[in-house]
Amino acid sequence: MTTLTTAGPRRLPFRGRFQGAALGVAAWLAGILFVLPILWMALTSFHSEADAATNPPSLAASLTLDSYREFFGAGGGASPWPSLINSLTASLASTLLTLLLALPAAYALSIRPVKKWTDVLFFFLSTKMLPLVAGLLPIYLFAKNSGLLDNIWALVILYTAMNLPIAVWMMQSFLAEVPVAIIEAAQIDGARLPTILGRVVAPIALPGIAATSLICFIFSWNELLFARVLTGVVAETAPVFLTGFITSQGLFLAKVCAASLVISLPVLAAGFAAQDKLVQGLSLGAVK
Repeated sequence: MTTLTTAGPRRLPFRGRFQGAALGVAAWLAGILFVLPILWMALTSFHSEADAATNPPSLAASLTLDSYREFFGAGGGASPWPSLINSLTASLASTLLTLLLALPAAYALSIRPVKKWTDVLFFFLSTKMLPLVAGLLPIYLFAKNSGLLDNIWALVILYTAMNLPIAVWMMQSFLAEVPVAIIEAAQIDGARLPTILGRVVAPIALPGIAATSLICFIFSWNELLFARVLTGVVAETAPVFLTGFITSQGLFLAKVCAASLVISLPVLAAGFAAQDKLVQGLSLGAVK
């Protein structure tokens, strides 16, 4: 006759618990290290220019909203709203156009792979290895001869071309996880390719699409080099508007911090709103 005993919950050995606690502390320290510059920038934006320029900076300095008032044109300066609207237009339009082009391309490279699809992916990725400044002059001459200087749609086309390789590369790995049996069942029911992409593939790969769109939006929103060269007054974007606060004379640190924080808010808000989709999408296909 045997006696059955109920075992209690397994406890990790002391070494395992110590390693887990050490990793947790290291993660918190890394998080604080990354967030600290943003918090410092936010605190500096609420200081006066004189207090922001002190060395070492004073944490107990009085707080004021003067830098934000000046950023939004309260002191007679230029309004930031046209630049913010231009950045939002270029980023959203280029991201949408990138997704519309990347989805069928990734479908062809993953679910219905073409010959030597790995070489095609490497070619896409190799286009990102070219330094941006190397293509600056040809693109400027093309925009000048085409009458696209200081035109927001020139930036939309340019940002789409810049983000398309990384979007195809990312979405190819996401779409590779879509079960082929579901697509074959849709084809048996008479669904055509646009229906398959829109109603079958897209809902399944939604986390990957969200992660790709967020990364493309961030890249487009933060781009400065081409926007600085190809735009003037009409199509000026938010990063270009931000550089106007840096002068050779006078104090501008608090104002730059305020402008940087305001311009960063759309990207931070988008990342916070889609953080679950971003993590799920970036980890999709990492483990099986």
